[in-house]
Amino acid sequence: MESVQPKAAAAATVSRKRQGSGLLRRMAKRYDLYLMLLLPIAWYLIFNYGPLYGLQIAFKNFNPGKGIAGSEWVGFEHFQRFFESYYFKRLLWNTLSINLFSLLIAFPVPILLALIVNELRSKSFGKWLQNITFIPHFMSVVVIVGILSVFLSPSTGPVNKLIEWLGGEPVRFMESVGWFKTIFISSNIWQNMGWQSIIYIAALSGVNPQLYEAAKMDGASRLRRIWHVSLPGIVPVIVILLILDIGHFMDVGFEKILLMQNNLNLETSDVISTFVYTTGILKGEYSYTAAIGLFNSLINLTLLLLVNRFARKTAETSLW
Repeated sequence: MESVQPKAAAAATVSRKRQGSGLLRRMAKRYDLYLMLLLPIAWYLIFNYGPLYGLQIAFKNFNPGKGIAGSEWVGFEHFQRFFESYYFKRLLWNTLSINLFSLLIAFPVPILLALIVNELRSKSFGKWLQNITFIPHFMSVVVIVGILSVFLSPSTGPVNKLIEWLGGEPVRFMESVGWFKTIFISSNIWQNMGWQSIIYIAALSGVNPQLYEAAKMDGASRLRRIWHVSLPGIVPVIVILLILDIGHFMDVGFEKILLMQNNLNLETSDVISTFVYTTGILKGEYSYTAAIGLFNSLINLTLLLLVNRFARKTAETSLW
């Protein structure tokens, strides 16, 4: 037994060396393909991994004159300051609630749109519906917020004109604390549902048509065919996109919220990303906001790992 183990270890080492040399030979043979990877790898190293060096200022009192390396270490002081601040609960609740409601309401909408397009008998109407729902995605955030301001204007907006015609009083939607999240989430749905439905429509086109024919022969109605054939066919895609969405759970649309934000709706529109911008960039508190940004990213990473593990165990589908 004692002589068998060294022999097995030596055989494993020889096998790894052969695999390594085989990989090098394949890379040398396909060097042109690997050369194409250089630019993407450089981009990730410079713009994604390089900035990680600056994260240490979250644990320091960053002084631009002394640089990152020369600034004084303060440990978790900035994290403690954020957790004890007046704004902590408001920022956390606004960020969580906007993302949670977006996930519950906005995530199923592209799936429903894809199912509707897939079930339409008129292909021309289906293409028209797709084009109409795609268009808002290509508008800039500035244009979207401009459209919202015009349509929801309390004096000239058509929405308030309709409310007045029905006998109601004009509503200041854009300045209202209670209406901010509703307007933000519903406009996000309008802007992105067509674009996000593309992947589901592509996945539905890959479902075996014989399954639909078999369901028809068994007397299944259209709703039952959707429930028992279409939806199970795209469940892996739904799970993957859900995991990816969870990975950005704490990342709210920064630009759009900043454009829609004003002093009257600040109570519900102030989120972590806008607070980091106004405090870190405009007021120059780099270390404090770096700590807040790191806290935000850690929550995203934790949620991503948990949901990915849960999906792997329950749906046998995961990112890794």
